[in-house]
Amino acid sequence: MSKEPVFESILEHDGAGFTYFRRHASSLDLRLLAMVFGSLAAFSVVIAAGFAMAGAWLIIPFAGVEIAALGTAACMILRRAGDFERLAFSGDRILIEVRERGLARQFEFHRSWARLVTGETGSVALRSHGRTVEIGRYCCAEGRRALALELRGRLDGRRV
Repeated sequence: MSKEPVFESILEHDGAGFTYFRRHASSLDLRLLAMVFGSLAAFSVVIAAGFAMAGAWLIIPFAGVEIAALGTAACMILRRAGDFERLAFSGDRILIEVRERGLARQFEFHRSWARLVTGETGSVALRSHGRTVEIGRYCCAEGRRALALELRGRLDGRRV
């Protein structure tokens, strides 16, 4: 079971309502990713150069393919690094902003019309006027349950 803090990403603001913000978990920052990619690429080039000098020059194209595959993996990691979801209650409005793979989307619901939807798999979503927006994707199961309880209380009007 994950030891992730349940309310690590839920923030209260004095008089401004309730805000939930969560980023995609990533263990590599940009500098570390560049160091790892650079060291693996340099190692591959050194090995390929050694074999090429020994007469096995056909290894150079394979080293190039290996470096290209590493670069593709690094790009995929960087593309997900900026993913986040933000949910904010401000008066009677619920503002949701989701950024996935470089694409940002924004949704706005009226508090009295929004309904909380929880799935059998533990998913949490808000639904209003035929639109459904899933939230809590970057939380553990316990964090999604805590978020659902918090949202249920705010939508029922117990918390303003």
